[in-house]
Amino acid sequence: MRSGSDPVLLALGDEEVHQSDFERYVASVQTRGGGAPLTPEVRRALLEPFLEERVLVLEARQRGLARAGDGEEKETESVRRLLAQAVLSRVSLTDDEVDAYCRDHARDFDSPERVKLRQILVPTPNEARDVVRRLKKDPKSFALLAQTRSRAPEASTGGMMGVFARGELPAELDNAAFALAAGETSDVVQSPLGYHVLRVEEKVPAREAGLPECRPAARQELLRRKSDSGVREFVRDLMARAKVNHEAVNRPLPS
Repeated sequence: MRSGSDPVLLALGDEEVHQSDFERYVASVQTRGGGAPLTPEVRRALLEPFLEERVLVLEARQRGLARAGDGEEKETESVRRLLAQAVLSRVSLTDDEVDAYCRDHARDFDSPERVKLRQILVPTPNEARDVVRRLKKDPKSFALLAQTRSRAPEASTGGMMGVFARGELPAELDNAAFALAAGETSDVVQSPLGYHVLRVEEKVPAREAGLPECRPAARQELLRRKSDSGVREFVRDLMARAKVNHEAVNRPLPS
């Protein structure tokens, strides 16, 4: 392969990638990063994935899915079509594989205990204690008190925070919320945000997933893994078929 002022870095059939193509790519990365020049180490780290991306475009051109001069959007679409034809259409998955994955990863698909939670958030302990007193007299007034007293973002919706599993709330609120039964209201709970009064509207117990619940998610995960593996193997095969100008690729790149 020639070694002129713009050497060929990669060739597949009649299609080529030149040093100038890589320099344009580096310039675009620099622009996205604020314009600071990239170090030689970063440039070298960018080169291999750049060539792997370009070899897919060259193969798309070989198959008539793309043309030289196509813009980035058209090239991306042509590579998507190439991978769909050459790799993804060949990915298969049996029910036995799905069921085996479910058995090996059963706990990954379990449903954790969850609570549907409301809160009233006020800035002082006296206000919070007053809220608790009012709720003891009239437990059904929680939503109205949230709308009129709470400083939290969800005050306008009656204090409805949403549904949470263990560990998704700040520790102070998490411990208090999961100690309550459905329909119960907490005492005052202090956090860095202020003073909270919580109400559990609904409590959903933890549930172990059986095969019917596991299969859809397991199938999706296995298809993703097989597709990713197939794409990596396809790129390796293309790079093995392509001609790589190792002298140009391995020499120090200009900074």
